[in-house]
Amino acid sequence: MSKTMNTVAASASDARVTAPGRRVAFSLVADADPGTLPRILEYVAKRGLVPLALHSRLTDDTLAISMEVGDLPQAETDHIGRCLGQIPMVARVTVTEMAATASAADLVTELAAAE
Repeated sequence: MSKTMNTVAASASDARVTAPGRRVAFSLVADADPGTLPRILEYVAKRGLVPLALHSRLTDDTLAISMEVGDLPQAETDHIGRCLGQIPMVARVTVTEMAATASAADLVTELAAAE
């Protein structure tokens, strides 16, 4: 007689360290390439996270992207920021810890105005 065991693997979000309530915005300037957004989202998705907000604006051949992510500890934030900067299409990455009232859309507006 065989015995069946039900096992449930822990998801990536269950296994990672979090910083509850901490919100971070990654603002990027990148080439307008079909692979840019998926490559950027990959660094969040492989950690079992979904961005709280994502905004992209195309101007000529440039994308201004803002992605808000919640519950990221500082070390993980720094690591993701460095990884995003190594994507060939990305020209600039800015990482900002967000106040409770700020939104990703506000950061894209500020980023576009600075260009």
